[in-house]
Amino acid sequence: MLKQRILTAAWLAPLALAGLFGLSGDAFVVFTAMVMLLAAWEWANLAGLSEGTRRLAPVAGLALVMAGLHAAGMTLSPWLLWLAVPGWLVNLYWVVGYPERAGQWHGTGMRLAMGLWVLLPAWVGFNVLREAGAAWLLFVLLLVWGADIGAYFVGRALGRRKLAPRVSPGKTWEGVAGGVAVTALLAVGFATWQGLGLVAGLMLVAATVVVTLASVVGDLFESMLKRHRGLKDSSRLLPGHGGVLDRVDSLTAAVPLFALLQAGVLWP
Repeated sequence: MLKQRILTAAWLAPLALAGLFGLSGDAFVVFTAMVMLLAAWEWANLAGLSEGTRRLAPVAGLALVMAGLHAAGMTLSPWLLWLAVPGWLVNLYWVVGYPERAGQWHGTGMRLAMGLWVLLPAWVGFNVLREAGAAWLLFVLLLVWGADIGAYFVGRALGRRKLAPRVSPGKTWEGVAGGVAVTALLAVGFATWQGLGLVAGLMLVAATVVVTLASVVGDLFESMLKRHRGLKDSSRLLPGHGGVLDRVDSLTAAVPLFALLQAGVLWP
């Protein structure tokens, strides 16, 4: 398993970095769309469509929606980012109430709809942040990675109180606090690097804390769907690492929310 993880990371990391930071404009739009469509293929399985041919229909549907939005010049549309706000509040409601509230969403149609309000705003968020500058895209990626690293080490060392034992038994409140501490420090460093003033810097730290918590919900939400389906990974597309969704679950919540804050609240 370790060898597989290393070999996959050896080609995946350069490919992801080249796509995210080496591309721009239409090429970046297409690259991020392909990532989201791979995630959609896995999502169809989480929704209950286990047969490969049946899983192609929702993927094709999302591809058509993306193509239509791109043709209409709406790949940077703020209203699609706003779609993520009620969507993730509902997702949080379901995570907190799992498994008692599973009856509200266990149908295949509802689970497919979930994917629409998770994956589509994430795609738009990536485009908005790339348009704002590679530094902002880098920041949100580091935010999610920093939250994961902080939560892992602090959780292992100090974790006592379970965060969501019926969804993801390994996560603790202490781990969440560790992740928030790491990302808050990251925000301070980033604000200094970008030369932001005191007010803008404090706003960035506050936004970072909110987005960090949202990233935790993104992770828990995918874990809930996998648990409901009895799956360990979203797929085996990435040997040793699971599936695409397993790598971007936190980003699907963090990216659109941070893009919304960055574009319209923090720095109009």
